[in-house]
Amino acid sequence: MKFQLAINLERTNDEISMKEVAKHTLEMVQIADKNNFNIVWAAEHHALEMTIAPNPFQILTWWGLNTNNIRLGTGVVAAAYWHPIKLAGEAAFTDLITNGRLEFGIGSGAYQREFDRMHPGLKQSDGWKYMQEILPAVKELWKGDYSHDGNFFKFPLSTSVPKPLQKPYPPIWVAARSPVTYDFALKNDCNVICWPFTRPFSEAELYKKRFDEAFKKSKIIKKPTFALMRHTSVYENENGKNLALKSIKQTLAQFENLYKNLDDVKNGFAKQIDLDTLENREEFEENTLCDNLMFGKPEEIIKKIKKYQNLGVDEFIYYASMGLDHKEQKKSLSLFCSEVIPAFQNN
Repeated sequence: MKFQLAINLERTNDEISMKEVAKHTLEMVQIADKNNFNIVWAAEHHALEMTIAPNPFQILTWWGLNTNNIRLGTGVVAAAYWHPIKLAGEAAFTDLITNGRLEFGIGSGAYQREFDRMHPGLKQSDGWKYMQEILPAVKELWKGDYSHDGNFFKFPLSTSVPKPLQKPYPPIWVAARSPVTYDFALKNDCNVICWPFTRPFSEAELYKKRFDEAFKKSKIIKKPTFALMRHTSVYENENGKNLALKSIKQTLAQFENLYKNLDDVKNGFAKQIDLDTLENREEFEENTLCDNLMFGKPEEIIKKIKKYQNLGVDEFIYYASMGLDHKEQKKSLSLFCSEVIPAFQNN
């Protein structure tokens, strides 16, 4: 079992400075680097303080200059916001200046609010169509001269400048949820990132089933990597548990607002909606959150991860961003590194 870290620059209010946010985020990445995490992921989001990531390639360049070994992933580029030539060039340049550490993750995009601003008129539910057109084009541009005449993009003969340092190109990851995306990912020999949100273990089982079924239909020989992400908080006592639950519920109240396009955002801060008003409100009960998320004492976390390992998850993504106090975030990650990772070093 290998481990990855997903972390955002995030603010829940404007009382904390961006300098402090940046300092903390980099320190978390450096902890992961020193403790042999395989990959760290930077998202792409726009005009939202809970995920401050207007260009993941800039973030990865910054992290790359301040780390030694950890690989650097876009988790994920929102396909519909990019042109293939620009995306190919920026990704390749990032691979070049980070000495071949780029992991190229791409997805369909998450929030209708962002689509309304970044690609007006496009429904979020149609974002996958752009991903399925742009990724093959980017791969061809990385190889050399290529022209494209598609449904969404058209351009004459062009190429990626520069070319990626990794040959033939960096490892590619697709954020997958629906069967059509799993089929596309495996057909194109891509690794897969899945995120079951706050849903139970059965959701992870569903995604693994889709992954395996897509692999059987594909013509590739070696099965790609299947990675699963969960919000994670490791604590030692009830106080730590209570802090984690309070933070995640506040973050989920903002996330559900954005994901379901329910309410307003003011100056970049999403309004917290009442979780009890949602149809899936049972997902946000405290006992359910503790069961479904990677919350617990070190021995509980080990037990949970082994369950995912037995399911066939190749790499676990520690999702650190959940509005938790910076001191508590570092404490959780340090506990994970010292108490949890050693249980999997010989696996």
